[in-house]
Amino acid sequence: MRFSDIFVALLVIVIILLIIIPVPLGWLDFFLALNISLALTILMISMFVKEPLEFSVFPSILLITTLFRLALNIRTTVSILSYGEAGQVISTFGSFVVGGNAIVGFIVFIIIVIIQFLVIIKGSERVSEVAARFTLDAMPGKQMAIDADLNSGLINENEAKKRRQKIQREADFYGAMDGASKFVKGDAIAGILITMINIIAGFLLGSFMMGMTLTEAIQRFTLLTVGDGLVSQLPALMISVSTGIVVTRAASDASLGRDVVTQLLSQNVVLFIVGAVLIFLGAVTPLPKIPFLVLGAILLFGGYRSMDRKKKQEAAALAEESKPAPEKDSIRKPENIMPLLQVDPIELEFGYGIIPLADPNQGGDLFDRLVMIRRQIALELGVVVPMIRLRDNIQLDSNQYLIKIKGNDIAMGSIVFDHYLAMSPGSVEGEIEGIDTVEPAFGLPAKWIKADLREKAELLGYTVVDPSSVISTHLTEVIKKNSHELLSREDVKQLIENIKEGNATLIGELIPNLMSYGEIQKVLGNLLKEGVSIRNLTTILETLADNARTTRDVNILTEYVRQRLSKQISKAYFPFGQAKVVTLDQKLENRMMEAIEQNENGTYLSLDPMTTQTILASLSEEIHKLLKMGEQAIVVTAPIVRFYFKRISEQSIPDLIVLSYNEIESNIDIQSAGMVKI
Repeated sequence: MRFSDIFVALLVIVIILLIIIPVPLGWLDFFLALNISLALTILMISMFVKEPLEFSVFPSILLITTLFRLALNIRTTVSILSYGEAGQVISTFGSFVVGGNAIVGFIVFIIIVIIQFLVIIKGSERVSEVAARFTLDAMPGKQMAIDADLNSGLINENEAKKRRQKIQREADFYGAMDGASKFVKGDAIAGILITMINIIAGFLLGSFMMGMTLTEAIQRFTLLTVGDGLVSQLPALMISVSTGIVVTRAASDASLGRDVVTQLLSQNVVLFIVGAVLIFLGAVTPLPKIPFLVLGAILLFGGYRSMDRKKKQEAAALAEESKPAPEKDSIRKPENIMPLLQVDPIELEFGYGIIPLADPNQGGDLFDRLVMIRRQIALELGVVVPMIRLRDNIQLDSNQYLIKIKGNDIAMGSIVFDHYLAMSPGSVEGEIEGIDTVEPAFGLPAKWIKADLREKAELLGYTVVDPSSVISTHLTEVIKKNSHELLSREDVKQLIENIKEGNATLIGELIPNLMSYGEIQKVLGNLLKEGVSIRNLTTILETLADNARTTRDVNILTEYVRQRLSKQISKAYFPFGQAKVVTLDQKLENRMMEAIEQNENGTYLSLDPMTTQTILASLSEEIHKLLKMGEQAIVVTAPIVRFYFKRISEQSIPDLIVLSYNEIESNIDIQSAGMVKI
């Protein structure tokens, strides 16, 4: 525990003990002086902070200082009523500060309390309440703006985290200030009550128990009570002013004093007018001449200096603008061109008609959907999607959008603004009027319908989505299909670092002794290319560590990993525990095994073009039959030929699922609905 923590804890304990334990008058003077110095320190800090969060501990300090003043009030009350004295500080305030006149002192005390209670505290309390309410109301918009900047690449994750923390701290601060201002209000009320009790009780005790005359009792106890009230209310007034300054302080790059001087003296015309008016009043009217003439001259001089400063600033700005343009050679330096060579991993370009969907100020939620896309793909595939760059492109049609992966055009689509996309799940109870189209993500027939037909379409059985959902779904599918291209060596390193803490032995064994980051990237890329999630990265790396000693062929290592992930693969493709699939003829598998050859780069399949075409023709026929049965297109092969058959099938059916028998759990009921032959 740090010394500062112990000190603050002991300070609070001392304040509480001060309420119940008597202290000598000398110590009481010290505590009263400490109270005044604390209040003055807080006042100065509030004037020099640039924004309220720099003094975020102020609500807690407000509570502690209020408790300290109340404890001192109790001690001084006990001293005044018990001994008829309360130390030198209070006596000095009662005699010297108010001139020994109890009535004047009492009036001054009442004025201070009224100003503090009705003006400063009331205003600070209202400002704190309004600031807390508006800060809480603005939080969702600020959070959306941060997410928008994050997704557009203007800030990174750390900066976004800092901004979110600052927003939360602002809400907590103003909420705390709203409650803390009640402490000051209660303290003012308690000060009035304590003062009245001291005066009344002092009269009675002085007259009946201390043998004083009524006049002596009134004079002595009134002076002491007023002195006590001034000693306690003066720090309370300073802290009340500090509260008002903090809650009314807007964010700035300078202190309060600099802002006040700069902004008040920035309008030289105003200074000239006010100075001339004051000189006129002092010279012509019967008002005292010296104050008005001196103040008028000061304002005229301030206006002249302000005008002179503005002229110098304008001359400096003009000189800056008139500087010669940099030479062509400096423009052509590599440092100026390098940013242009960077290619964004993912870009979403759209026409001007789609801009409202990406603008939070117009109710657009596209930025929020991008955040959800990154979360969804992280959960499904186990990869961190790079930042998605949004750009408007005037070369596109107004309602058209374009998806790019590493600068290459991958997919394009269009929407109809203020319409909804209605898709038939296969069984609908009727037709609905709309614009015929094709759903861009999965190629399903659909219709763009007007907003007022949405409920009707849903009642008829259509699946209805808004334009933002159409774009985000299309973007999600494109990212999934191209996730293997987006996975870089740096991404692989970050994924491995993420699990290194709990798997240090595994990582130390595998990297760099058995495999490099580049080789692991190729294995993970092979898995993602066929839609296999790499979220279970620990199991994948364990499999690589077990088999990397026997082979360095990343394709063979990928097959080992797929077999190790058999439960995951079986659950993904056979959720109901059974399915009809297409298998390979034994002669075809034997022929492919014989055609596997090896060179220095690994293994490959050597088949003549005629045999390959025969295989593809037979495959297309069997897959067509399987789809007619309403089954998913899945081919099951022997483990040794799965990878090579997948390479062949990609030529005609890119999205075909090819599994090996070792990737399917034994409890899955597989039935062969067709066989590929040559």
